[in-house]
Amino acid sequence: MAPMTTGSGFGEEMHALVERLYPLCRSITGDGVRATLEIVGEYLPLEVHEVPTGTQVLDWTVPQEWNIRDAYVADPAGNRVVDFAASSLHVLGYSVPVSATMPLSELRGHLHTLPEQPKLVPYRTSYYKPEWGFCLAQETLDALPDGEYEVRIDSTLADGHLTYAEHVVPGRVTDEVIVSCHVCHPSLANDNLAGIAVATFLARALAEQTPYYTYRFLFAPGTIGAITWLARNKERIDQVQHGLVLACTGDRGSLTYKRSRRGDAEIDRVMRHVLEASERPHGIVEFTPYGYDERQFCSPGFDLGVGSLTRTPYAGYPEYHTSADNPDFVSPEAMEDTLAVCREAFAVLDRNRRYLNLSPYGEPQLGRRGLYDALGGRSDTKQAQMAMLWVLNLSDGEHDLLDVAERSGLPFDTVAAAADALGAAGLIKA
Repeated sequence: MAPMTTGSGFGEEMHALVERLYPLCRSITGDGVRATLEIVGEYLPLEVHEVPTGTQVLDWTVPQEWNIRDAYVADPAGNRVVDFAASSLHVLGYSVPVSATMPLSELRGHLHTLPEQPKLVPYRTSYYKPEWGFCLAQETLDALPDGEYEVRIDSTLADGHLTYAEHVVPGRVTDEVIVSCHVCHPSLANDNLAGIAVATFLARALAEQTPYYTYRFLFAPGTIGAITWLARNKERIDQVQHGLVLACTGDRGSLTYKRSRRGDAEIDRVMRHVLEASERPHGIVEFTPYGYDERQFCSPGFDLGVGSLTRTPYAGYPEYHTSADNPDFVSPEAMEDTLAVCREAFAVLDRNRRYLNLSPYGEPQLGRRGLYDALGGRSDTKQAQMAMLWVLNLSDGEHDLLDVAERSGLPFDTVAAAADALGAAGLIKA
């Protein structure tokens, strides 16, 4: 496993990972997913799962596996005017094989462009309907002469497997936090190679400590991958206490947190607190059953406390699902900022507890327990003292430390440190 550096180098390392993954042709199944996971596996030990075609997963069925070797459209002079070798976006995802010659008038029905963005190539798929097609810039299409065109897609749709991977960071308890990102999109840097990179380095950061929760990182194709994981883990889903879906984590927009279906799950409260306390520009939006895989984890039968963290939300930037979503579109600084927020949030989540005051009748004498003396010389002595009093007062088994921080207006770290000191003095217990 490659060694992890310290300091501000994470952004550059994450960007380098995005650049390395960018050329690979990914889809919901196939060798592109395996190649992606193999590279991520150089950074993290992964448990890779292969689920056979035809496997029933909740209301879905694992589809046939799609692989592609070459594809092009050649003009009447034999020039490749659309070439899969130049970009994996040029082929409609899951295209069935084709080898034919046809006039431009017939070919047009299989060509996808963005007339309003004439220089860009769109990203299009046809996962569950047999179809073939190509994606190209509108200005390329406009320049094509009439005549006979050679069309070739060297692909296979055959029984195989759906591939996903997990990485687990063991915690002090077996209750889990799920961190999920999708690995199915081809050459799109923000959606979602940046998410893969942030998840990878987040896992490595957590592994350098001993977290309270067990953190399970899921690298899976969108929709069908999350559904497959849920179907295969229904018996242990009660272990999942919290979760976060990472997507679009590398653009230069401000951070956006999408609440879980519950709206007041602990992860929702933690993310709001961290984003507000950090004074970063940010947005918090309500849950909708559309977007990324938070909608699978938050489906009513599971109703897990899983939110979603992005920078600019999906479809909220003009580069979304186009060839403009390239490595230049994502920045090391943005990915590093997203990573920092995730680490801050999980640090709060890991320390957030409900406590019970063991001396609830009146205020216990802190001085004779040496608690006031322990504060001597601290620059935040008064703040730390107030934190102790607040923790004692709200340690009724119903309020957690995040409640204390928000009600008192004190920093969470100060509140958590006060709880540690009071616990060591035998005045509260979790």
